[in-house]
Amino acid sequence: MRKVKGLRWWIISLIAIATVINYIDRGALSILWPNISADLGMTKEDYSLIAIMFTIAYAISQTLSGRLYDWVGTRLGFVISITVWSISIALHAIARSVTSFSIFRFLLGLGEAGNWPGATKAVAEWFPIKDRALAQGIFNAGASIGSIISPPLIAFLYLWLGWQATFVVLGGLGLLWLIPWVIVYKALPDRHPWLTEEERQYILSGQKIEGAEAEDERVPGFWELLSYKQTWSVLVSRFFLDPIWWLFVFWLPIYLHDRFGFDIQQIGLSAWVPYVGAAAGALFGGWYAGFLMRRGWTVDKARKWAITLGGLIMLPGLLLTSIAAHPVVAVLLIAVVLFGFQVSIGNIQTLPSDFYSGKAVGSVAGMGGTTAALGVIITTWLVPKLVVASYVPFFLMGAMLVPLGVLSVYVLGGRIRRVPLRRRP
Repeated sequence: MRKVKGLRWWIISLIAIATVINYIDRGALSILWPNISADLGMTKEDYSLIAIMFTIAYAISQTLSGRLYDWVGTRLGFVISITVWSISIALHAIARSVTSFSIFRFLLGLGEAGNWPGATKAVAEWFPIKDRALAQGIFNAGASIGSIISPPLIAFLYLWLGWQATFVVLGGLGLLWLIPWVIVYKALPDRHPWLTEEERQYILSGQKIEGAEAEDERVPGFWELLSYKQTWSVLVSRFFLDPIWWLFVFWLPIYLHDRFGFDIQQIGLSAWVPYVGAAAGALFGGWYAGFLMRRGWTVDKARKWAITLGGLIMLPGLLLTSIAAHPVVAVLLIAVVLFGFQVSIGNIQTLPSDFYSGKAVGSVAGMGGTTAALGVIITTWLVPKLVVASYVPFFLMGAMLVPLGVLSVYVLGGRIRRVPLRRRP
């Protein structure tokens, strides 16, 4: 049997590509909205409702998807998720009302949510502890790259094909991705036929963490997981921090249109820039935590410092953007904000695999995604009410979320190490 060197990097690269597609699909509506709303006579309040429907589905599906991936495995879990979201984005082409957009957006949220618990589970399965934050950063960079590609790609497809055909083309991207995925992801590292023995031992021997015991390999139930403070550190930190990212995913093109009068071509030329900062932050945050560990820092200290550093970058960036008067300044400051966000969130997303064994990682990651989506629903509902006169309250709201998210890791997470599960009677 032919062996493939560095197979784990091929796996995470495929997941990163799936994440690129994920973000191209979810960003399409906001980029096309000025033209869709003009064609169909819809308002900003209509857009907010449609976005909330996506996020409600996303919230529900994060926890369900986490359980799904723990049940059927990472390989089949991704097949299910990407099939659902690819068909859903293609169906946007036939939407003509708030109701139909909301239905298709809801279905899109159900499918797209699975990408994150699935990716977190794959990282726990395929990477030793010291490389997990970097692997997490690589697939998080996929979100940023998708957001970089999305504005010019969507603008090009729109000018060439119109908005209906654009949605159909996007649906085909995800279905094409399934072909290499089912070929490459044949099995887990302990029995994958393409894996070299050297890489197999590197992965498996590096997955032990302080405090882990054989007893911990049992699968804790949903309510048991909620009984540990460490689970709540993931849930609460994501509830506060994730909305910062989604403020820009949902509203950046509309902010540029409202604040600076940008049309779809100008949005396509500029809305990708902040996500260059996000991609750099995702890679830097993952590399930096691993670098600190190789320098002798504990997992606890390295994770917390990386999360804190991201917060220290985000907070002033949000405050300064609130008063930015020129579009170039605003776009560059948002790039700084998203850089800091990715430094923090990439390390927060590794916490489930730091606290629990691989058999519970998908569940905790999914639960964290659900609370993140609940925070997003609240902020998405608030935005149209906050930006009536200006976007200053929009950025101040984001700034308030930063310290709440970072502090929750310290207050609830305690020392970052494997959680000793309570023994069953």
